[in-house]
Amino acid sequence: MTDATEVPTLAGTMDELAGRGFTEHFAVVNGRLGAVDSGKVFRAEEVTVSEYHRFEGVSDPGDMSILYAIETRSGLRGTLADAFGVYADPLVGAFMRQVVLGRVATAPR
Repeated sequence: MTDATEVPTLAGTMDELAGRGFTEHFAVVNGRLGAVDSGKVFRAEEVTVSEYHRFEGVSDPGDMSILYAIETRSGLRGTLADAFGVYADPLVGAFMRQVVLGRVATAPR
């Protein structure tokens, strides 16, 4: 049983997304999205963000992260995590600004 006031965590949300088929781990490398497990590489136009979740640290509002649930044209589904705010990876941000955005899900504060 889950407490109604429980704040979603990055790890918990990754597990929930994996249960829905988002099992690949992605990383941005050389301006493209790399699938860590399968080794496949995708351009921004081959990728859609199905949803994303933002998280803030309970004790430190500066401890922020974002988790993207991503689908590729080839059907590969997985996640890409990044810091949010001043610690965000500029290469991830530059790539994600080119990607089509689907539904948004934001973690409660």
